[in-house]
Amino acid sequence: MTVSSANRTALFIDGANLYSTAKALGFDIDYKRLLEEFQSDGTLVRAFYYTAVIEGQEFSSVRPLLDWLDYNGFTVVTKPTKEFIDANGHRKVKGNMDIELTIDAMELADRVDHIVLFSGDGDFRSLVEAVQRRGVRVTVVSTISSQPPIIADELRRQADVFTDLTDLQSRIGRDPLESPTPREASLHSTHYVHRRTPLKGVQTPRNFKG
Repeated sequence: MTVSSANRTALFIDGANLYSTAKALGFDIDYKRLLEEFQSDGTLVRAFYYTAVIEGQEFSSVRPLLDWLDYNGFTVVTKPTKEFIDANGHRKVKGNMDIELTIDAMELADRVDHIVLFSGDGDFRSLVEAVQRRGVRVTVVSTISSQPPIIADELRRQADVFTDLTDLQSRIGRDPLESPTPREASLHSTHYVHRRTPLKGVQTPRNFKG
């Protein structure tokens, strides 16, 4: 993806949605390569990563991935999931990060030229329209290559640019010879507020490979 070096860009990653999209396409995201892809294409102001996790699992297998992201240039935003019983008596777990992502995007809109949203959730259409009114260009990354397509049609239509995740696979996908990281699967299959500012410099927690 090419972005003019004069442009200030911010990434907003809907973690669970991106994980599901990549899984549907049959590959894993290499978050180090993803960050480097956008750092090389202009001024990357901030890279946000949003996910909800089951409360009490802060120190479980979820933590290494979140810590790695936090130490390596991402701003990680998490919150507790909520449990409820649906109309059929089934136990459900809800962990929606739309509000947190929307607030951060609106707050940052006046300080960036370009927002890249990694999500196919149609609920973000109004957000995209709102930041566009402030003169911000919006690229949405999702896919129409899965069956059914993951991106909502209204979100795709609203975006200034739609990029299919398959077009980025060679640049941000994990080496297929590497085994998928179980911790990534644990993070999004469980579908706290915990907000962290990334430490400067690149440090990798012991025994974890990003």
